[in-house]
Amino acid sequence: MSKQPVSKTTPPISDEQLEAFRTLIPQAFTEDKIDLEKLRAALGDLADDRPERYSFSWAGKRDAIRLMQAPSRATLIPARDESLDFDTTQNLFIEGDNMEVLKLLYKPYFGHVKMIYIDPPYNTGNDFVYPDNFADPLDTYLKLTGQKDSAGNLLTSNPETGGRYHSAWLSMMYPRLFLARQLLREDGVIMVSIDDKEVFDLRLLLNEILGEENFVDTIIWKKRYGGGAKEKYLVSVHEYIVFYAKNKEALSNIFIPLDPESIERYYKYKDDKYPIRGPYRTHPLEATKSMGERKNLVFPIPAPDGTEISPKRQWLWSKDRALKARANNELEFIKGNEGWTVHTKQYLKDENGVERQSKAFSIIDDVYTQHGTNEIIDLFGDAQIFAFPKPTGLIKPILQIATEPDSEDIILDFFAGSCTTAQAVLELNREDGGNRRFVMVQLPEPTGNKQFPTIAEIGKERIRRVVARMKKERAEAEVHELPLQPNKPEDLGFKVFKLALSNYKQWDVAAIHELPQHHELPQHHELLQHEAPAAYARQAEMFADPLVEGWQPENVLYEVALKEGYGLNIEVVSISTPDVAAVHELPLHRPLHRVTDPDKGQSFYLTLAAKIALQDLRPLDLKKDDLFICRDAALDDEAAANLALQCRLKTI
Repeated sequence: MSKQPVSKTTPPISDEQLEAFRTLIPQAFTEDKIDLEKLRAALGDLADDRPERYSFSWAGKRDAIRLMQAPSRATLIPARDESLDFDTTQNLFIEGDNMEVLKLLYKPYFGHVKMIYIDPPYNTGNDFVYPDNFADPLDTYLKLTGQKDSAGNLLTSNPETGGRYHSAWLSMMYPRLFLARQLLREDGVIMVSIDDKEVFDLRLLLNEILGEENFVDTIIWKKRYGGGAKEKYLVSVHEYIVFYAKNKEALSNIFIPLDPESIERYYKYKDDKYPIRGPYRTHPLEATKSMGERKNLVFPIPAPDGTEISPKRQWLWSKDRALKARANNELEFIKGNEGWTVHTKQYLKDENGVERQSKAFSIIDDVYTQHGTNEIIDLFGDAQIFAFPKPTGLIKPILQIATEPDSEDIILDFFAGSCTTAQAVLELNREDGGNRRFVMVQLPEPTGNKQFPTIAEIGKERIRRVVARMKKERAEAEVHELPLQPNKPEDLGFKVFKLALSNYKQWDVAAIHELPQHHELPQHHELLQHEAPAAYARQAEMFADPLVEGWQPENVLYEVALKEGYGLNIEVVSISTPDVAAVHELPLHRPLHRVTDPDKGQSFYLTLAAKIALQDLRPLDLKKDDLFICRDAALDDEAAANLALQCRLKTI
């Protein structure tokens, strides 16, 4: 064995696809490349190379695919001072361009997200469309955030006069949705808010990325209840939430809790089963005319007074089932002017005391845009802080559709805006005792507001204010002994991370490429002979220490973990002796750390010390499968060779 370098960039998305493809059709590869002729032969009649066939394309699609496949050379750095309960919370807020962030999350969160909900730009003509730079996708973000000198307007709208109105929107959405799909669990779902401007293109886009067989439904949201005097044609009162599964076959039957108002309204009656089964409602046992005629469903049922009740047409239940229910006091008899009628009892709970659930409808018509605005006013005192946020009353029902309360499901929103989704997760967890976790991603898009200069700042502050209110409510409930799940631990925190340049020095390709090229400028041949080696030498000299000047230990630790496939909720234990020090004893001043991803049950050891003596590592008792990471310059050749024989060694 020998030492290997740590991952410096995110892995190309195509690697995972090629590996799966190689497993399925190994005969289609020649010298590690796909041989199209062999592939056609392997697929037989399934291959379709006709010049005219069904497809979905637009101007710029190839560039969008290349952008998606380009590895990221960025990292995420922790912002402890902007976080709440950084060392214990499982919730995340990531400030940055969602394209780069999704690439960074790809390896550690592949197949771990239960639900993705996004409310992207609707492409109304005035919406901001993310200004992707196909040559250098990180460059625009660095300029936007002032980490790099900028020139020109970085934030633009997408007017219809631009010539590629739909194409620009599709090119922006395609790579982000494709990357997002990779993060979903096999039973994961994605829900996207949209209006009529792009709903059809969005369906085509999701059909291509997730497969039309995985379309579940389109939820219609009635977003307002009045107005429309200024409308030229119809009064538009709806939007959509397009609902897809990663694998519809892996999706369980969807049930949601009964609405408390419905319980109070319909479940009015009590009998001797109330202590276990709760109240009940009644339904007529008499079948309607819509049911086909069945002679075996015509029979008499004894009434409480000993008379027999016959159906006018037929019963809904068989004779055995009906008589068994009567014996078990599960039928209700009501005497009217025309005699007895028979009704079944539908209890709120089953025989084990588990409450009944219901099916969700594809229309949401009891929460409106104004409710979202009211929530902003309630938290900030000013409706202008953020225009037209989605209300939590819209997000909670779809959270109930897609997630389970006590399952630590991860909910990702990478167009987080004012973070309605985060508020909905926190509040729903309190309501049903859940432990769902959120990951919010938001670009620091300028707002022009001095107090909250970016949308990301609004989102973070909203979460803080929601948490403060919830803590106050819990404290008041405990004082007054109210039933607010007093013994249920709540995660009312969030870690903040920010997109930034890597802690690893990047090879300056531009410095080499700026030299005159011999085939273009032959008169500079002599200059090229002297300058090119000098340029390479300067670059090589810089890499004597691969870490950037002023690097911070915690930032490096998180970058190493992230690019090695560890999530952002890692646990860091500082080790100086065989006894383990306290978890998260930061800043990282101790020489050695064990980094663990609790979700994956994987760990590695890391030291950023300038020099390492092998005897210092003996207390670790490293085994073959243990991963040990250190700086390359910290080991001499002999120590590196010996350590590589003992464990898996990677160096920075």
